Amino acid sequence: MRDLKYRVFFENLLEEVKNELVDKALSDGKLALGYSCYYIPEVLMNLDGCFSVRLRAPGIADTAIATYYMSEKTCMYSRSILELAIEGGYNFFSALLSTETCGMMHRSHEHFEMLDLVKEQNEKFFVSHLDAPFVTKDYAIKHYEKQLKKHILDRLNEVYGVDVSDEALRKAIEKHNELCRVVTEIGNYRKLPNPPLTGYEFHLIELVSECCPHDLIMPYLKETLEELKTRVADEKPWYRVRVVLAGGENDDPYFTKLIEDCGAFVVADRYCFGSLPGREEIEIRDGETAMNAIARHYIETNECPRFMNPEKVHGRKQYLKKLAEDYDADGLIVQQMKFCEYWEYERMYCQHVMEGDYGLPCMGIEKEYVNTSTGQLRTRFQAFVEALELKIAERGEQNV
Repeated sequence: MRDLKYRVFFENLLEEVKNELVDKALSDGKLALGYSCYYIPEVLMNLDGCFSVRLRAPGIADTAIATYYMSEKTCMYSRSILELAIEGGYNFFSALLSTETCGMMHRSHEHFEMLDLVKEQNEKFFVSHLDAPFVTKDYAIKHYEKQLKKHILDRLNEVYGVDVSDEALRKAIEKHNELCRVVTEIGNYRKLPNPPLTGYEFHLIELVSECCPHDLIMPYLKETLEELKTRVADEKPWYRVRVVLAGGENDDPYFTKLIEDCGAFVVADRYCFGSLPGREEIEIRDGETAMNAIARHYIETNECPRFMNPEKVHGRKQYLKKLAEDYDADGLIVQQMKFCEYWEYERMYCQHVMEGDYGLPCMGIEKEYVNTSTGQLRTRFQAFVEALELKIAERGEQNV
């Protein structure tokens, strides 16, 4: 296939946190709001005059200073975020919106306050931590809604005068849903037997939608969607097997490319920074305020392993099974950041359940935020692809 028109442009945008579209939004006087977790609703950070930037640390290879503050036994993602912050990489932020979902990430964000990071550039800069529930009961959704109002909406209104009325929230939901529709329509091409899109390309698209101002990236996403409608795939599918990629934090599109270079087409992205979940439209039901709908939506669609009620624990496995069916996947890869205790348990349990109960071949791996052992990973991915091919061949013989 010919290259996507904006592939290189998207790659360049992801090389820096403060990319050219972020610079443009800042020059227009907009507020840059940082976040790192699905529990912080993206839609709330894209009210009029604001734009969201999901935390990444491109270019960080050494975390010596952050390790001094946080210990080497914490995940490299959280240390990389702090390292880049100490270097001044987030000095353009107006606020950092955090949640206590992950203790390591929360500790990293606390150091923004303890070390007075960003404050010298913006005296109004603040860090706000909300208490996120880990069950899906009605009382938990109400608590979550109160936390969102207290720690996000009220702070933005008090410090920067942001309009947080119901009308403003409904307008933000409408714009958010438009973005979700475009990204979802692009992602749906991965369901085709011979799609005009690779998993690597979609990973780029999803990342720029999370790390760039929505109003500035939307024209490029819409044009890419139109391009895909006429893009001609190679006569023969390039991949050998199809896999769902699940797990924790993953903002490295070259990790996806590594998997695909081994012959496995990444058809679905069920990981932090992924679109599943993440790009579902928010529905305002009868009798709900916009804030009611947002709180309910982000609790109901959340697939975080911190949820421990039985419905969510079993639901996460059923969701993966459904993704495998919808995207015609042959297997599942579950990746986990080293020292991520939540995804470490989830990965092991997931492998047991998906293979034992659902019959879906599953591979689990542990990796670092910056992948230095690509040779070892490549060997394991190649072996998994070969194993899936054998299973596919066995099924074919049984059906003869």
